This record gives sequence, structure tokens and C-alpha cells, in this order.
Amino acid sequence: MSVSIHPQAIVSEKAQLGEDVIVGPFSIIEDNVVIGNNTTIHSNVIVANGSRIGNHCKLFHGAVVGTEPQDLKYTGVATVTEVGDYTTVREYATIHRGTESRGRTSVGKHCFIMAYVHIAHDCVVNDSVILANAVNMAGHVHIEDHAIIGGMTPIHQFVRVGRHSMIGGGFRVSKDVPPYILAGQEPLSFQGLNYVGLRRRNFSKETLESLETVYRLLYQSKMNVTQALNAILNLGALSPEMQSVYDFVRISSRGIIGSGKK
Repeated sequence: MSVSIHPQAIVSEKAQLGEDVIVGPFSIIEDNVVIGNNTTIHSNVIVANGSRIGNHCKLFHGAVVGTEPQDLKYTGVATVTEVGDYTTVREYATIHRGTESRGRTSVGKHCFIMAYVHIAHDCVVNDSVILANAVNMAGHVHIEDHAIIGGMTPIHQFVRVGRHSMIGGGFRVSKDVPPYILAGQEPLSFQGLNYVGLRRRNFSKETLESLETVYRLLYQSKMNVTQALNAILNLGALSPEMQSVYDFVRISSRGIIGSGKK
């Protein structure tokens, strides 16, 4: 068990590196950094103060993790950036640390962050999320488990993206995207359930049918959102998936995307 640091890398003596960590040439590991076991830092990577990198992660050439947020209100207070176990950060992706507002930016376990992605201050990316090339997130965005975001997608600040949803590439996301759905077109709108993704993750036929019922009320009836939520409650006992949709929509502050129908 050993740490391999290229002689042309700069690693602070105050950084904590786990077992079998590899640091490539020209990479910089600053003070107050913790890197877990079996993580590889490729060449020209910056891991800045306050970064917490998990076990079995891979940070590729040119990735930048934990630098100061692009927020004019930021006063330089100590905040952190977290990257969970088994997460991959590809070339030139940038993940900025939090501000006083939340104190941290966090990326979960088993995520795939592709090249040129930007994750801004105070964002929360849950587990098993895929962000394709050049997804650009503003501050305070929350992306839930197993969501997939297509390439070159800009996401407005404070937007939430629900679990197991999928957003097509290149579409601007300015409102919340509910769980379990496909979203596409311009303006971004509901395109149906994410059937392929849900079946791959072994969601049952009964669960899919219950979600179809919920989304018919939200998007295919003539009810407004408040009326649709009341109708969902009137269905009786809700499955966990139905409840998660109800809760997501009920607390939405930006409002959810529309149906795309005129």
C-alpha cells in the first residue's frame, strides 16, 4: 500500500492522501484536502483547499475541483467541495466550492461527470447521476439520484431535477423537472415517462402504471397544478414513487416544466 506522486506534481504536506492514491504530473493538491483510497488524479488537475474526494474516484486531465465560487457576494470564508466514492470527473470539468449560503458543493457516489461540465457553488448532485459533456449548472441546483442530463444543457440557479429523470441535450432548464420523466423540446416540457431508464432499473409494471396515472393528472388533464395535486391525494394510498412525485411538485419554488401543448 503506497501513494504514487509524480515528481512534477505539487502536493501540500497538509493534504491527507489515502492508500494507493496516484497523482499525475503537473497536478496541484492544496492544503486542507482529503483524498480517499485508490483514487487517481491524472495530469494537470487542481484539487483546491476544502476539497473532499472519496475512494476509487478518477479525476482526469485538466479537471478543477474546489476553487472559489463565481459569486460576487462570496467573502472568502472556508467552505468545502465533496466528491463521493467511485465518481469520475472527466477532462476540464469544474466543480466550485460552496458559499456562506450552504457551505458546500456536493457530488454523490457513482456519478459520471463528463468533459467541460461546470458544477457551480452550493449545488447538490446526488448518487448515480450522469452529466454529459458541457452541462453548465448555475448555483444552488439540486439533481436527484439517477438523473441523466444531455450534453450542452444550461441549468438555471435553484432548479431541481427529479430522480430517474432524463433531459435531452441542449435544452435550457429554467424550471423544475419532476421525477421519472423525459424532458425535451423548447421550451423544455414533459415528454412522458422515462420508460427505458425505469425498465433498466427494474421498475415494475405496476409502478409504471401508477406513475402514468399521476402524470396524466398533472399534464394531460385540464386541471391546474394545485387541483392535480389534490386529485393525486384523492387516489388513496400512494406508492413511494407516487408520493415522491407529489412531494416534489408540492414544494417546487420555481414551478415545474409544462406539458408542451398549446
